[in-house]
Amino acid sequence: MSSATFRRRPAGTTVLGGAGVLLTLALWEALPASGLVSANEIPGALAVLDSLAALVGTGDFWRAVGATLAGAGLGLGIAVAIGVAVGTLMGSIGIVRNALTPTVEFLRPVPGVALIPVAMLMFGPGLTSDVVLVTFGCVWVVIVQTQYGVRAADPVALQTAESFRMSRWARIRFVQVPSSLPFIATGVRIASSIALIVAVTAELISGNTGVGDSIAFAQSAARTEDMYAYIITAGILGVLAHLAFGGIERRLLHWHQSQRTGA
Repeated sequence: MSSATFRRRPAGTTVLGGAGVLLTLALWEALPASGLVSANEIPGALAVLDSLAALVGTGDFWRAVGATLAGAGLGLGIAVAIGVAVGTLMGSIGIVRNALTPTVEFLRPVPGVALIPVAMLMFGPGLTSDVVLVTFGCVWVVIVQTQYGVRAADPVALQTAESFRMSRWARIRFVQVPSSLPFIATGVRIASSIALIVAVTAELISGNTGVGDSIAFAQSAARTEDMYAYIITAGILGVLAHLAFGGIERRLLHWHQSQRTGA
C-alpha cells in the first residue's frame, strides 16, 4: 500500500501553527514593553529565550531534564505494563471487572501529586518517589482505555474465534488485545502528558532534582528569566513527547482506519 494513503499533516497546518507561535511570542514581548506588567514579574520573550539558550549550554540544565525524563519515563512504562494487564482482564472477564471497577473509579480522580506527602514518607526524596507518583497518576487512564478497547472487539470476530474452538485466553490474545491497540495507544499518549505534569509538579513541591526543582530554585533566587526558561522547557518536553508517541502510534497502527486518509 502506498504511503500516500496514510494521513499526513497539511503544509498549511504547519504554517498556521508556526504563525500562532510567533504571534504568541510577539504578544508576550509586548506585555512588559507596554508597561501593562512589570518586567520583573513577566520578562519579555526575547530575554527568556536568551536565558534558555544560555541554560542549554550548561550541565545543570541537562541533568535537570534527564532527571525529569527518567522519572516520567520509568513511571509511564510501569503504568503502561500494569494498565494494559489490568485493563485486559477487566475488559474480558466480567468477575474481574465487577470486582475492580469500584476501586478504579474511586482512585482514578485522585491526582498523583496528592500523594506527594505519602511518597516522601515512604521513599524519601529521589527518583523512586517520582516514579511511584507518575505511575499512580498514569495507570488509571491506561486501564480505562484498555478495558474499553477490549470490550469493543468485533463480536463477529469473537464468535468466529469461538467457533474454531479457541480458548478464552487465545481469543483475548489474538482477537481482543489486537483490536484494542488504538485505544491503548490513545491512553499511552494521554498518559505521557500526565507523566510530565506529575513529574514536574512533584519536583517543584518535594525538591527532587529535575525541571520542577530548577523552576523553584530560580524563583527563590530571583532569576526570573531562568524560571520562565525552565517553564518553557517543560512545555517543550510535553510537545516532544506528544510528537514522539504520535509518530509511534502512526507507525505501529498504520493498518488501522484512523491512520488512513479520509478516516
